[in-house]
Formats: sequence, C-alpha cells, structure tokens
Amino acid sequence: MNCVHYTSYSEARAHFKDLLDDAGRGRVVTVQREHRSAAVVDQERLRALLASSVPARAEVVAEAGGWSIFIPGLPLAADGATFGVAVDEMVDALREYAEDWQDRLLDAPNHAGNWGLVQFVGLSTDEQLRDWLVGPGR
Repeated sequence: MNCVHYTSYSEARAHFKDLLDDAGRGRVVTVQREHRSAAVVDQERLRALLASSVPARAEVVAEAGGWSIFIPGLPLAADGATFGVAVDEMVDALREYAEDWQDRLLDAPNHAGNWGLVQFVGLSTDEQLRDWLVGPGR
C-alpha cells in the first residue's frame, strides 16, 4: 500500500505542504510521535464518513403548540414554537454538548463513546447539522 508516513513531527513539519496536499487528495498520511501515530485526513472526507457512520436518529414531536426534538441515548433535547426554531435549538444543543465533551466528558464512561459525534459536530456547519438532523431541504 502506498501511504505517506512521517516518523517524527519534525519530519512532518519539514514536509507540511506535501502532508496537507497528500491528505487532501485522500492518501493515507500518518505522523509518528513517540509510541503513537496520528492520521491526517481531509476535513470534508472525514465529515462525510462520520455523517454516514453516526446516524442522527433524531425524533421530532409536535406538542402543546410547539415542537420538541431529542436524540435517544444522548442527553440532548430542544424545543421551539416552530419546527425551524426547534431544529436551530438542537443544533445549539449539539454544539454545547460537543464543547462540554471536549472540556470534561471525554473520559466519562457513559460519554466516551460519543467521540464520532463530537468530531462530526466540530467538522460541520450549522446547515450541515440541520440537514443531518431532519434531512436536506427540510
């Protein structure tokens, strides 16, 4: 397999433009640091992969003259007077959860498995998150 591997961050830094170009083209690019290896990938390629592997499973309920959205298995819920407002509130809730996860929840056993979701949220625009929650153009 033809992959690009840098044996140190100094080597990667010396070839940084090539590293980014190769990652952007979709090549396998890794950087070794001590006993760990990190992958460098194109943001949109990773976001698209995460979108397909992290289903939204959002449930929307019309109730009491408004709308509620929640994602089963996650401590996330949002309400709004209109469907659009509820979706916008859920996007905000996803962003807040991702921030909390980065700050303090990443090591909590009941949240550690949400790494993919947090990465997906961080790599997505608000519009992309809306589409992910309710489908494109809705």
